[in-house]
Amino acid sequence: MSTSATTRTRLRAGIVGAFFLMALVAISLQAIRLHVFKGAWLSERAAREYEGALVVQGKRGAIMDRNGNPLAVSIDSPSIAAYPRQLADRKAAAGQLAKALNQPQREVYAKLDPKRSFVWLKRQAIPRQAEAVQVLGLKGVDFITEHSRYYPSKTLAAQLVGFSGIDGHGLEGLEFYYDAYLKGNEQKIAILKDALGRRFEGAMPASLTGGSNVVLTIDGTIQHIAQKALEATVTENAAKSGIAIVMVPATGEVLALAHCPFFNPNRYGDFGRELWRNRAITDPFEPGSTMKIFSVAAAIDSGICSASTIFYCENGEYRIGRNTIHDTKSHGWLSLQQIVKYSSNIGTVKMAERLGTHQLHDYLRAFGFGQRSGISCPGETAGSLSSFKTWSAIDAGAISFGQGIAVSAIQLIAAASAIANDGLLMKPLLVREITDRDGRTLERFSPEPVRRVVSSHTAATVRRILKTVISEGGTGVNAAMAGYSVGGKTGTAQKIGDSGTYAKGLYVSSFVGFAPADHPELAILVIVDEPRKQSYGSVVAAPAFRQIALEALNYLNIPPGPDADRLRVSRGNRANG
Repeated sequence: MSTSATTRTRLRAGIVGAFFLMALVAISLQAIRLHVFKGAWLSERAAREYEGALVVQGKRGAIMDRNGNPLAVSIDSPSIAAYPRQLADRKAAAGQLAKALNQPQREVYAKLDPKRSFVWLKRQAIPRQAEAVQVLGLKGVDFITEHSRYYPSKTLAAQLVGFSGIDGHGLEGLEFYYDAYLKGNEQKIAILKDALGRRFEGAMPASLTGGSNVVLTIDGTIQHIAQKALEATVTENAAKSGIAIVMVPATGEVLALAHCPFFNPNRYGDFGRELWRNRAITDPFEPGSTMKIFSVAAAIDSGICSASTIFYCENGEYRIGRNTIHDTKSHGWLSLQQIVKYSSNIGTVKMAERLGTHQLHDYLRAFGFGQRSGISCPGETAGSLSSFKTWSAIDAGAISFGQGIAVSAIQLIAAASAIANDGLLMKPLLVREITDRDGRTLERFSPEPVRRVVSSHTAATVRRILKTVISEGGTGVNAAMAGYSVGGKTGTAQKIGDSGTYAKGLYVSSFVGFAPADHPELAILVIVDEPRKQSYGSVVAAPAFRQIALEALNYLNIPPGPDADRLRVSRGNRANG
């Protein structure tokens, strides 16, 4: 080979070598750049390509009644997922899965879109569904254990307890209000996948902290008693709905808070949203003659009259300007005690005229009307009590006997309990304590006095007056119980219709009272909305009060007879605490 040829060969070799050297240097520089300067970005992108995120939760805490009986618990439940890219025949798989899960095949097939690497087929499946899918043995179908919420007592206290959603967060009632206590610790974990989206490894946490338990003041047995009596009353009177509350006057503890119609929180989607609402807390209504309790207490406590002060009741008709107040029966002269016993609107109005608007307003406000009670429930209404400065003469008269004022059921029972508790208003108490998973107390809630509304002497006087309501000739005779002394008041309030005026034939019937009357252990309120067969609280609500009171007193081992007033509700695992 000539010298010139050799030189050309070496030159070409040098050029090629230089080119490869430059390429190697460029590759090295790029590798260094990607590793050093873009390493985090590449890692994140790789994670997006090869990891999926799954949020897991610790087990949600339980809600229990005062005796430890569960009202809401969490149980392990299989959730069924699919990796569509692993399915050999998506159409055939969709048909099989749809049949096993009782879902429309078209919907299942749409979920199995191969563009999706992971899809839920059924969250928190029931055992029968999980077994049916497992038998299919489909490659690309997975089972992931989650916690589902279960309400073992079904309709018991459902509007109070509420419910949580599929993702473990409270949606209604105490489940919503105490969600921060109840929910378990949440953690996002990585589900690793290969290039086909197949799950092959996941770093599941060894343990997750569960939520705390919420222990209520509710007594499951008394709650059942109240719901049973309320259901019978609503059904018998063809009513729209009903509410019943049982409270311990000395502490404000709520032993029962019942609604009718019921709903089952295990299947809350099958019921209308209006049935989910805790109407005892959220819905204001005009109370009618039960308000006379507090107007009379104000008059006595202010010193403007006594139980024996007499008023002329105009033989059943009393004009105020262009308006006429009526009584259901004609009365002449009545004492204040008789005004309450016979439920005279005219006598109450004349007493209120003597008391004056300013004092009447201030006492009603002190009893808790027109303001939230602070009960630990979502959506509490303040009701409606307008300023006395805006009242006309007819407004003041109507408010004194329970029209033109709106209250909630919890306000009404708390105010009545203040009379039963020697004039001391207590904050309604629904939760006794928060405990950990082992039952150790984390936080305890004690009875909380709000204010003294009237003197103990005034309260005792009003209780004696309310005992006459239950005696012969009184409007509340249907609430009387053999062996037990009872005090209480009936209420029958005409409802405002869609037109904004009082609607003919639409009433709220109620009875509120306490027993034993001289040393009350229980205060009980029964409200029946739009009864169709009868409308008077004496006929509709008083018998339900009697049934609830009698069964609850027997359950609490408070016997009839002279010893009843000496026995107190135990602070053990029964009714107090």
